[in-house]
Amino acid sequence: MNRNINLNWLRTFEATARYLSFTAASKELGLTQTAVSIQIKSLETKLGQKLFIRGLKVLV
Repeated sequence: MNRNINLNWLRTFEATARYLSFTAASKELGLTQTAVSIQIKSLETKLGQKLFIRGLKVLV
């Protein structure tokens, strides 16, 4: 089985994890929020593991 992981997915994961926001990561990377979401979903599928909990809003 091919275990290679797309480096763009990892770059997108790193930015998303740092900001904890698909939208903020998309602005940094110059992508749409949808493109970030698709790349994260692709990485999750490749790894067979969810990486983020979606849909939670944190109010401070």
